[in-house]
Amino acid sequence: MSNPQTAPESLAEPLLKAARQAGADAADVIIVHGVSQDIGVRLGQTETVERAEGRDLGLRVFVGRRQAIVSSNDFNWNALAPLPERAVAMARAVPEDPYCGLGDSARYAKSWPALDLDDKGEPSTETLVGLAREAEDAARAVPGVTNSEGAECGYRRGAVTLATSDGFFGSYASTRYSISASVVAGEGLGMERDYDYAVTAHRADLRSAESIGRTAGERAVRRLNPRKAESGRVPVIFENRLAGGLLGHFAGAISGASIARGTSFLKDRLGQKVFTDGLKVIDDPHRPRGLRSHPFDGEGIAGERRALIDDGVLTTWLLDSRSARQLGLATTGHAARGTSGPPSPSASNLYLEPGRLTPDELIGEIERGFFVTELIGMGVNGVTGDYSRGAAGYWIERGTLAYPVSEITVAGNLKDMFRAITPANDLMFRSGVDAPTLRVDGMTVAGR
Repeated sequence: MSNPQTAPESLAEPLLKAARQAGADAADVIIVHGVSQDIGVRLGQTETVERAEGRDLGLRVFVGRRQAIVSSNDFNWNALAPLPERAVAMARAVPEDPYCGLGDSARYAKSWPALDLDDKGEPSTETLVGLAREAEDAARAVPGVTNSEGAECGYRRGAVTLATSDGFFGSYASTRYSISASVVAGEGLGMERDYDYAVTAHRADLRSAESIGRTAGERAVRRLNPRKAESGRVPVIFENRLAGGLLGHFAGAISGASIARGTSFLKDRLGQKVFTDGLKVIDDPHRPRGLRSHPFDGEGIAGERRALIDDGVLTTWLLDSRSARQLGLATTGHAARGTSGPPSPSASNLYLEPGRLTPDELIGEIERGFFVTELIGMGVNGVTGDYSRGAAGYWIERGTLAYPVSEITVAGNLKDMFRAITPANDLMFRSGVDAPTLRVDGMTVAGR
């Protein structure tokens, strides 16, 4: 076979053809190209300037109900040509998987909306350095800030191409800009640290570097002189920049793979009330400029906006084709995949719709409680729903933030927590899994 060009469409077709000739009943190819640049500044000096460019290719083949995957970052045809035969030989040697296979071709995306994910034009190193310095300078200018952990600015662009032996071909590119700053306030044993950050698909949507730095500095100073809090059962408010973590636990609990294995605390709750009345949790793969938007999933299946929770009721699982077959259902278009492994279920742009109250109004209703601004550790049991995390933030007394607290543990069970959520109206799209500030009544706080 002649040496094809290294463009994705030129590589995919001959690899799929070679896989069929080698004995595969079906196959798919995923090709990923990426470029990134990261700048680090500390105390006004540029500490790191890193740039990376890479490309990877994954070929998955099916022989009956057996599958195998081979990958390569060498796009020379002399390196790629042996892959189909190796993959087929591997597939013949592994046990059968009755649920493996390509996606349903009738569900393949035929067209997709303009999602505006690719911000054309790569920024210069000087531009990124300037933004990082601006963020750190603003943070260090806040009275009370005494040291800096640094500021960072980054740029990434990734392009994904997916092709299958039964006719799907699609590709898209997306970019990501980020700015962060982390500084220290106080002296000696009384030092406190805090940060701020922003991540967007387009540079024009970023908050200013100056505002990110200033906020980081103000937050660090505000945390000075923390106290211990008394243990008890109180309302706990999760600030919006970390409240999305609760949705992340929810997404893991409704993953089709976990449901099929029976290892989720929500495994028997489909069609039942899981969240508070009136709440909606939305997954939207087609959100314009969304950080986790995509025109098709990792199997080429067309996605759609879904209310995973509607009026508090769990409406669906997150399914790729394999987990859907295990459960006797149809894929929901939530397959995610890299180049060296099979697809698995994953949410896209996941968010909890905002409520009507402001964060101050949520706080104002609390006689005694805890406002969480930082979580530590990963104490979450996905099988039982038990939740226990180290935390820091502010103690609430008579409807106001009274003083900073640290070395606290907040605990509960996610099944109870989801049913006790009241959302504020301050939803911000920060990470792709987002929620407004959330009040969760009746959690256990362990302090002194």
